[in-house]
Amino acid sequence: MPTFQHECEVPFPVDDVFGWHMRPGALERLLPPWEDVRIVGREGGIADGGTVRIRAKRGPISAEMKVRHTAFEEGRHFRDEQVSGPLQSWVHSHEFEAAGSGGTLLRDRIEWEPPGGTAGQIFAGGVIKAELGRFFAFRGRRIAQDLARHGAYDGPPLKVAVTGASGFIGSALCHFLTTGGHEVRRIVRARPDRGKGEIAWDPMERRIERERLEGVDAVVHLAGESLTGQRWTPAKKRAIWRSRVEGTRLLVEALNGLRRPPRVLVASSAIGFYGDRGAERITEGSPPGKGFLADLCREWEDQAAGARRSGTRVVMLRTGLVLSPAGGALGTMLLPFKMGIGGRLGTGRQYVSWIDHDDLVGLVFHAITTPSLRGPVNATAPHPVPNATFTSILGRVLKRPTLLPVPSLAVRGMFGEMGKTLLLEGARVLPEAASRSGFRFDFEGIEESLAFQLGHAGASREPR
Repeated sequence: MPTFQHECEVPFPVDDVFGWHMRPGALERLLPPWEDVRIVGREGGIADGGTVRIRAKRGPISAEMKVRHTAFEEGRHFRDEQVSGPLQSWVHSHEFEAAGSGGTLLRDRIEWEPPGGTAGQIFAGGVIKAELGRFFAFRGRRIAQDLARHGAYDGPPLKVAVTGASGFIGSALCHFLTTGGHEVRRIVRARPDRGKGEIAWDPMERRIERERLEGVDAVVHLAGESLTGQRWTPAKKRAIWRSRVEGTRLLVEALNGLRRPPRVLVASSAIGFYGDRGAERITEGSPPGKGFLADLCREWEDQAAGARRSGTRVVMLRTGLVLSPAGGALGTMLLPFKMGIGGRLGTGRQYVSWIDHDDLVGLVFHAITTPSLRGPVNATAPHPVPNATFTSILGRVLKRPTLLPVPSLAVRGMFGEMGKTLLLEGARVLPEAASRSGFRFDFEGIEESLAFQLGHAGASREPR
């Protein structure tokens, strides 16, 4: 039976590391973002008898695995055993051992048997081992990074309400918060699950369960109609404007009507605030640009700033291109690059101001927990790059050529104003406020971020 073993040391005590694994959201934080893998059901935690159902999809092929937790020893060990799934058998042992200088040695041992007996081992064994190596290199680093973020906060557990909680950024933030021991109250448009503390709202109908926001320490506002996915027709523009401007107005009115308003509102905005600025170095003090997106961001932020009337500290995150294959612009553009037909857009000279997905989650938490941080904050990494450089680095990480540029005329023809604004224009945006407030970026370089998020960082690399 094939066996895979991986060890890595994280610089945190065993109790902290094991406790992180026991909290809601831990498994979600460990799923590889470059794969279409999701949890579709669970009962119980990681103690004996708890079960999890995971569905993985690659292209047209979908498979579901159910595992049961066994051999639980608090602070030392637990095991996942396949109950049903695509393999003949799967046993994953998680071991936690005290290491030097107060750290923890994480040891993962997996024994599996692929379908098809000996033939399956010959053809699938190498592939499975290679994928496990990618996964555990990623996993060890994310655990260390998340624990470092949580360890930097020394206050009591927080109650945080989140709009857009099921989205690309919101879902990751919620899982991050719960693994840190914080309570998350998701603000949802669907029927709320009262057992999970969800809060109902409908921005277009101007309805929100204001009373259920009483007592929250922080609100993170991420909801809004997607800017990408289709041309900016007049109807699409109206939907974008209403969802962001009117949705923010409704939320702020509700917060201002509370007996105990939250201490902080972290509201999403975008670097579109600055418009097309070429190679000019842009900070939070730079003036706004022109165009639909710049006008939208100004009004969007003005509505969020209204929460100051009730004494709430307001942070507006002007977010750049978020790097993760799990969604956003990178998730959309990956397929042509994997096929070797990706290339620079237009001249390639327009700047791409980006931020790693994990760093963005960390910056939201930093904004919540840093009382001195307020006003606009550029949610971008310290080193923006021209589009041609971004394209070249992405191809290098994927080991694919990037020889087919897309002319500006083709971008405009395919996507209209949306393509011109989001793909052909750019701004060199620097995170002056975040850096000044003490925020630490785990990924300052774009190649390191892409390699981590795409699972190409190297199986032997230790998390820092």
